Amino acid sequence: MATIVVFGGTGYTGANVVREAASRGHRVISVSRSEPETAVDGVQYQIGSAEDVAPQVVPDADAVVAVLSPRGDMAGRLVQVYAALARLSAEAGARYLQVGGFSSLRPAPGAPRFVEGEVPEQYRDEALEGEATRVLLADDAPGALDWVFVSPAGTYGAWAAGERTGTYRVGGEVALFDEEGGSTISGADFALALVDEIEAADHHREHIGVAY
Repeated sequence: MATIVVFGGTGYTGANVVREAASRGHRVISVSRSEPETAVDGVQYQIGSAEDVAPQVVPDADAVVAVLSPRGDMAGRLVQVYAALARLSAEAGARYLQVGGFSSLRPAPGAPRFVEGEVPEQYRDEALEGEATRVLLADDAPGALDWVFVSPAGTYGAWAAGERTGTYRVGGEVALFDEEGGSTISGADFALALVDEIEAADHHREHIGVAY
């Protein structure tokens, strides 16, 4: 059993990760500013800002999952907050999984990342901030930090929740597409992939993508 701390644990991705990890018997601590809509039995919910709560819970963690969104009062502050979580995770010897966006992936080997091209205006600020958090890890992560930056498929989110199938594919920084050219993953299967990665530790200090 591992102690897993999920920052953003009551959001869409975080709640799915919390549920999946708890179902496997892990000790799960959810950190968020809001109470969960439906609490998961056995999960410890810490309500407060990531900066305030992190020093209390990260030192005892085996794995830290960061799934905060650059929205509201977090907009423009995600790099700063994630840098602190990365530092604390390194000091604790905890694996650090940071969830980013699809736009940080590349369409083909060596091609510019999607975020470097045309991104719809309504998504551009979030895409740029998400990419900045990837650069934080790639360029400035503490040397002792065992990190993984994880991008979901292009079609992913509460608006396309899908169902748990128990299947997924993991790729590198080049986006995965199905035979019809689609890129999708359900919330439950994305959480499955994240908790599998925590348990198996197949990737280290790299960017991966998850899709069907």
